[in-house]
Amino acid sequence: MERQTLEAYKRTELKTGAANRLRRDGWIPGIVYGSHKPKTVSVKQNEFEKRFHSISENTIITLKIGKEKHDVLVKDYQEDTIRGFITHIDFYEIEKGRTLRTNIPVHVEGTPAGVKEGGLLEERLHEIEVECIPADIPEYFEINVENMNIGDTIHVEELEIPEGVKVLSLPEQVVVTVTTQKEELPEEGEEAAEGEEGLEGEEGEEAAEGEEGAEEAEE
Repeated sequence: MERQTLEAYKRTELKTGAANRLRRDGWIPGIVYGSHKPKTVSVKQNEFEKRFHSISENTIITLKIGKEKHDVLVKDYQEDTIRGFITHIDFYEIEKGRTLRTNIPVHVEGTPAGVKEGGLLEERLHEIEVECIPADIPEYFEINVENMNIGDTIHVEELEIPEGVKVLSLPEQVVVTVTTQKEELPEEGEEAAEGEEGLEGEEGEEAAEGEEGAEEAEE
């Protein structure tokens, strides 16, 4: 289980203009909710990005707010995809010994034998929903796919689940499968051209048949 420490500061101004000023000054506004009254906070943008190259729900963060310490998970966040930075974070405070629900990423290891024979590996499920106490949160579920042949599939129920972890995702859900390569479909332009050629051919045949019928009638 991964753990990180992050320093946060209380926010007293809650209007939109104040939040925008924080963002311009290099801060991310956020909120901490869960077992206690919600707390509005802010964290340094560069500090958060340095510690968290990717945001995952299974990383327990010790959030230091002054002299207080809160164990939290990132439950949601908003991002400005055009400018490439996070604009708001929702932290969920967890209690020691109390079960919680979270999503655990799936890590696929190896190259399937079926792919070496021309098949295609499809990763259908990238996260597994689980329920457990904070101390038992897995860092990830690892799947070795080296022995998978074309047509083989691994379902949720086939994963190796650590003790104390209850899987909430449906057991019959497909996690990974090896299929045959998909055939390339003709471009729309090609289909249209083929359709026009077919119509022209049919029209030509109909016209020829009409002319032959007219000649026979004249005879």
